[in-house]
Amino acid sequence: MATPRTVAFHTLGCKLNFSESSALARQFEAAGYSIVPFEQGADIYVINTCSVTDFADRKCRQVVRRALRKAPQAKVIVTGCYAQLKPKEIAQMEGVDLVLGAREKFQVLDYVQQLDKAPGKAMVQAGEIQQANEFVDAFSFGDRTRSFLKVQDGCDYKCTFCTIPKARGRSRSDTVEHVVANAQKLAAMGAREIVLTGVNIGDFGNGTAVIEGRRARKQALFIDLIRALDEQVAGIARFRISSIEPNLCTDEIIEFVANSQRFVPHFHMPLQSGNNKQLRMMARRYKRELYAQRVARIRQLMPHACIGVDVIVGFPGETDEDFLETYRFLNELDISYLHVFTYSERPNTPAATLPGRVPMQVRRQRNEMLTILSEKKRRHFYEQHLGQVREVLFEHSKRPARMTGFTDNYIRIDMPLQSDWINTIRPVHLEHINEEGQVVASDAAIIDHTV
Repeated sequence: MATPRTVAFHTLGCKLNFSESSALARQFEAAGYSIVPFEQGADIYVINTCSVTDFADRKCRQVVRRALRKAPQAKVIVTGCYAQLKPKEIAQMEGVDLVLGAREKFQVLDYVQQLDKAPGKAMVQAGEIQQANEFVDAFSFGDRTRSFLKVQDGCDYKCTFCTIPKARGRSRSDTVEHVVANAQKLAAMGAREIVLTGVNIGDFGNGTAVIEGRRARKQALFIDLIRALDEQVAGIARFRISSIEPNLCTDEIIEFVANSQRFVPHFHMPLQSGNNKQLRMMARRYKRELYAQRVARIRQLMPHACIGVDVIVGFPGETDEDFLETYRFLNELDISYLHVFTYSERPNTPAATLPGRVPMQVRRQRNEMLTILSEKKRRHFYEQHLGQVREVLFEHSKRPARMTGFTDNYIRIDMPLQSDWINTIRPVHLEHINEEGQVVASDAAIIDHTV
């Protein structure tokens, strides 16, 4: 058959997945393929999966079916965390042609040449996760104003609910010099904001990795990385830390961000539970008291900072009182929003065998309570900034004749479309909150006010 020449991507999950999908797309482009929108129909579909919840298989099946409805003769490649964890299960899905594990996905072009195979037999290339000891860099560009830059991969933590170490392997990271070079490349390409991504980016520099065929132990830590980016990379207006563990979000890092002109006042720290008994059962590396100290220090130095929180409800053994303790802790904590996850049993994790399973209906009720709390927290945070002038990096909105964007401290803005503002940073006046929960703003260029 003729060599396929169009490729479409669909990415599930985190910012790290988006950075890697973009890197894979550039590999295809360099080989002469054209990247097309998913809905247009393509010769090859690449589905980059997630495994955070037990809905991974359902989501993957849905995307495969969508792809084949658009292009029935297309070759379908599935990769990502779910592909590493359950390659044989994915291979049994109707329409899947190739399954690539954590290490193999970066050799996708080599395997594409082998896709002309017997019908109905998916090819599986997913080695043991211990073999995934190489750091492969990646960044996203072109699909949005912010670029996601991968600086670290894998995780050495052993949280009892998590499959990520089994899906991505041991903690490993890039070198400071190479991250700086990638950031400079993004600046030359026109990126205005870089979001640093990884599985556990605060662990940057720890452990070993193979980089370009060479094994090296890196001495520089995360604080050294962000200092180097701030000092050495011109042309990037904003750097944003995607998510960092509270035990790794040190006072030194907080103070650095507070004094930086380009690292924005936005922290996302996973909490998971506000109950110390639950934190022990989850094998988290801190207590709620440390988390509260981190939040207090951020607020002391950056009262306007946005602070996001991950939290899990319905973990085994979570009693009503345990949950209410978490609720009260979060309600009293000066945070800006929550990402609420309903606990789901993941095979081959210690938590799946723990006693005290919480009924699914109760888990959903607790999720709803915290989701409502999150909406209240976010609205209160937004209201605190109404009447101010803040700078916004603008991008296209899904709504016609509108544009959207984020302030440095992660307030989502809605404004009438001005095409020449896209991918630029402009001062705007924050006026009121609309029905979608965004802040409506107006041009503040004529206002004599220091942002």
